[in-house]
Amino acid sequence: MHRITLLGKPGCHLCDDAREVIARVAGELGVPWEEVSIDSSEELREKYWEMIPVTLIDGVQHDFWRVDEARLRAALSA
Repeated sequence: MHRITLLGKPGCHLCDDAREVIARVAGELGVPWEEVSIDSSEELREKYWEMIPVTLIDGVQHDFWRVDEARLRAALSA
């Protein structure tokens, strides 16, 4: 089974948009997901600061800035 991770930070309006899409798709497909703040780690902050929100599927970067719902669904169906 796949797992989605949303990397973001508090106060990020694009993260709010991404969270909404991910929650909807994950809920419909029964895929677990979690949200991790890039502020929780210096490594995450350095790597992803200018790309948030970042969507990972099974630990591999899938998207950044925006979540394309159709693309996310296709990746989770593979």
